[in-house]
Amino acid sequence: MTSERVEELLGAMSAADKAGQLIQYFYFKLPAVELADPASGIDDSQPHAVEAALARGAVGSLLFVTDPAEINRLQRLTVEGNPHGLPALFGYDVIHGLRTIFPVPIAMAASWDLDAIERGQAVAGREARAVGIHWTFAPMVDIARDPRWGRIVEGAGEDPYLGAAVAAAQVRGFQSGGVIAGPKHFAGYGAALGGRDYDEANIAEYELWNTYFPPFRAAVEAGAGNIMTAYMDLNGIPASGSHWLLTKVLRETWGFDGFVVSDANAVKSLEIHGFAAAPADAAARAVLAGVDLEMAVAEPAYAHLPDAPEAAAAVDASVRRLLAAKERLGLLEDPYVDEDRAREILADPQHREAARAAARGSAVLLRNEGDRLPLDAAALGSIAVLGPLADSQRDTLGPWVFDFDLDETVTVLDGIRNAVGDGVRVDYARGIGVGRRAFPSIFDMFGRNAPEDPEGFDPAAEFDRAVSVAAAADVAVVVLGEWQNMIGEAASRSSLDLPGRQLELLQAVVATGTPTVLLVMNGRPLDLRWPAEHVPAILEIWYPGTQGGNAVADLLFGAASPGGKLPFSWPRTVGQIPIHYSHTTSHQPENQDRRYWDEASTPLFPFGHGLSYGRFEYSDLTVSPAGDSVRIAVTVTNGGSREAPEVVQLYLHQRHGSASRPVRELKGFQRLVLAPGASERVTFTVGPQERRYWHAAVRDWVLDATTFDVWVGGSSDASLTTTFDVA
Repeated sequence: MTSERVEELLGAMSAADKAGQLIQYFYFKLPAVELADPASGIDDSQPHAVEAALARGAVGSLLFVTDPAEINRLQRLTVEGNPHGLPALFGYDVIHGLRTIFPVPIAMAASWDLDAIERGQAVAGREARAVGIHWTFAPMVDIARDPRWGRIVEGAGEDPYLGAAVAAAQVRGFQSGGVIAGPKHFAGYGAALGGRDYDEANIAEYELWNTYFPPFRAAVEAGAGNIMTAYMDLNGIPASGSHWLLTKVLRETWGFDGFVVSDANAVKSLEIHGFAAAPADAAARAVLAGVDLEMAVAEPAYAHLPDAPEAAAAVDASVRRLLAAKERLGLLEDPYVDEDRAREILADPQHREAARAAARGSAVLLRNEGDRLPLDAAALGSIAVLGPLADSQRDTLGPWVFDFDLDETVTVLDGIRNAVGDGVRVDYARGIGVGRRAFPSIFDMFGRNAPEDPEGFDPAAEFDRAVSVAAAADVAVVVLGEWQNMIGEAASRSSLDLPGRQLELLQAVVATGTPTVLLVMNGRPLDLRWPAEHVPAILEIWYPGTQGGNAVADLLFGAASPGGKLPFSWPRTVGQIPIHYSHTTSHQPENQDRRYWDEASTPLFPFGHGLSYGRFEYSDLTVSPAGDSVRIAVTVTNGGSREAPEVVQLYLHQRHGSASRPVRELKGFQRLVLAPGASERVTFTVGPQERRYWHAAVRDWVLDATTFDVWVGGSSDASLTTTFDVA
């Protein structure tokens, strides 16, 4: 139910007033940027056009402004220009931090630490609200099973159970920080054909309900105030024009009562799809489908809504939702921001410490033969730090951040020097060139630009110098991966190879005989077949954020233990894609690992994999009845000599029933920290919610009478097993 005030405002509005409330404009001031594509609609005239629309009350929301003084100025224009004194809703892409940058979302998912994820997004929400942002276009909760797709970096990986838990935690965090969370992109965007961003997705109903929908439903149940639509066609119908998706599923089935926004220009794109005949038709069809707010760069389609009487009731419903959101945020009473308070919150040192802890918790120790890690700084005289990513502040932050303070960003090189002080010589060599790939300037504007090679850079000489530095050191720390402008939106890849001469550099360093540690900075799995055979220690550090270098040093030198687990199956090669652990059993299951004649058909590292400095043992697995549920318990012991975290994972398999079910499905997890020699009894409850699945023939949720296999352990390859029956 909306308030009396909202109903009074709605009743006083003209059709043009209502349409204006349903339009969100980008607001860009780009004097230093030269745009390569005039068709983008962004040029020097764009901010003037938007301000003119503000002055005549034709704007309900703005995005891409973060300066508190500028937000206040634009808000005054909005309130003074609107005939009803209505303020604008300010939105922004606060994906993994505003000023304090946390590890990228795929990294946070790798922590499997829901409390840490919630805390991180609470910090992001607090900083955003402090500067005047009311709403974030996050979290991205699309399931991604094709790492060629660049936006895998923004999500939680391949698994619907983990994805749902992470989605809910992020929603709680953002909204506790004072901003509306906007889960995106509803739905199926992560299944774009070939991993090519924006291409169509064709997903069976069985997969939609069992795999792609659960994170969105969890976000809705966590109280998300907004949902963003997807760009692409889903099963032949544009997601931004699908009444079934946006009304039947989202509102009528799940009970979502917030507002829906299109992705950028997605309403006008209904004409490009060949779905709508013209912008006016696109506007009417979108609002009738359930899109409340149009995100537009220029010339919004929703400006035509006053000429669509058939959509009048839908327009009223959408305006109610937008006004109710503004009322809940307190904007109808006080739409302005305290600029002094904003500066204080952005500088809060506790935010940086939270970012450092998050980066420590998200790192995944892929390999540690012979306990190469942690390093003993006291026993080292010199360390070689190699690779251009080791001292790149911009790449340390990762993609999809815009309002960062680059000067406070701690690189891996900085972190190592901070940790060892003057007692250990630290020598640095880039080794190879940046190899920066070109992007349309629109993405450079969004902060995706990477540093150039130094003036006079000699690639051959620098390569040789790096190898010499490695040969003279007691240990070599090599930082390889993808530059941050190689991943994200419109950054799909046809290869998972390490870019440029990175593998060649690593091979040359290993050939020196110097003990080598590989740090991987990236947001998707890369081809690590050679390193996995030849480098004893491999630590996945992702794009670790503002305090990333200090966090990595904490792990390298044993101040903390890695405890992250992979949120995706790590393929050996791009030819295996898609590969995920929860496949069904088929003909000749005994040959499941030999489906290819030229390569094993198993992942290089399984879903849920991650080592630590502890030695975890699982024992005494029991199952006991608990009403319509069962209680599964296991004892976990740290048999190592160091305190360390572990993520205890529960997997189920339904042996028989009315449909084939995956060989394993994650149905529970708990992260714990154990001292050396300590044990803990960990308990999971498996009820109807964990056992049910969407049946393609019945077209509903079903529960079968069957036998379930149970595995509990530290990855999807867990071997400790038992069973239980359900009548």
